[in-house]
Amino acid sequence: MTRTIEKNRKMKQANSDWQKIISQYNFPDSWQSIWQLVNSIIPLLAIWVLMYYSLSWSYWITLALAVPASGFMVRVFIIFHDCGHKSFFKKAKWNEWVGFITGLFTFTPYQKWSRSHNKHHETVGNLDKRGTGDILTLTLEEYKDSSKGRKLFYRLYRHPVIMLGIGAPYIFILQNRFFAKQVKPGEKRNVVITNLALAAIITGLSLIIGFKSFVLIQLPILYFSAIAGTWLFYVQHQYSDVHWYRTGNWNYLDVALKGSSFYKLPRILQWFTGNIGFHHIHHLGSKIPNYKLAKCHNASTIFTSIEPISLKSSLKTLKLRLWDEAQNRIVSFKQAGE
Repeated sequence: MTRTIEKNRKMKQANSDWQKIISQYNFPDSWQSIWQLVNSIIPLLAIWVLMYYSLSWSYWITLALAVPASGFMVRVFIIFHDCGHKSFFKKAKWNEWVGFITGLFTFTPYQKWSRSHNKHHETVGNLDKRGTGDILTLTLEEYKDSSKGRKLFYRLYRHPVIMLGIGAPYIFILQNRFFAKQVKPGEKRNVVITNLALAAIITGLSLIIGFKSFVLIQLPILYFSAIAGTWLFYVQHQYSDVHWYRTGNWNYLDVALKGSSFYKLPRILQWFTGNIGFHHIHHLGSKIPNYKLAKCHNASTIFTSIEPISLKSSLKTLKLRLWDEAQNRIVSFKQAGE
């Protein structure tokens, strides 16, 4: 009885501590947000123009330029992401307008994505509520009980080449163009308006530089950035020490600190990815703008004591496929004996 009381006391204290720290960072700085828009979008547009001129020299130069352009595209997507959390500007309308515009850059409808992603925040790490805004993950028992066809589908779906090389660009180029029947009219309207705006932009640019030139420039940027963005999302919740829970044991603090990774990237990659590697902080406080995540992380040993994942060690996560409830960990097919 005494141990239970002490455990509850420590839990309440921990909740109080992290909430106090989060409250110091969960609001935007409008000027810093504006500056981030400037240093993300203008370089992206500048490189896009350089890519056009490089077409007359060598397409290898064009493809080489697509790499930094993709980095800036990822950074623009992080701004889009923050707008979806209403954390980039204080005024909701500013978030909506900037979210819509950055959504055009990233070929992503703002309202559709925001609804799905916010649902992800509500259900992440919950084995009973998988399915919205997640990478499909089966438990070991679910996989064993599946038909041969479903097992084959799952193996193909989780293969890195298909998941990243095919699935990632498919989401941004094609899947984002459609909406489910059951969604609200406003979300449907947003998808349609986004599609019409993209059609107008593509038509206008094609009339100026030619459709072939547009595709040769835009497609590799979208392709590389889609892979990078999907990889980031994958490694944030699919790593060797991740914790997932059934509903009865799920709580916000545990799923943030134990179910969301601290992806420690080199400084330049941290900048291009908008500090999203501090994902444990983001899940504790989704209202914290990306440019404050690192500062919040460094503000307390509650956060800095989290074991980071390095760029090198993160590659090992690609082998992880199934959640083994008996061992309470995510495992590879080989580890699962499959």
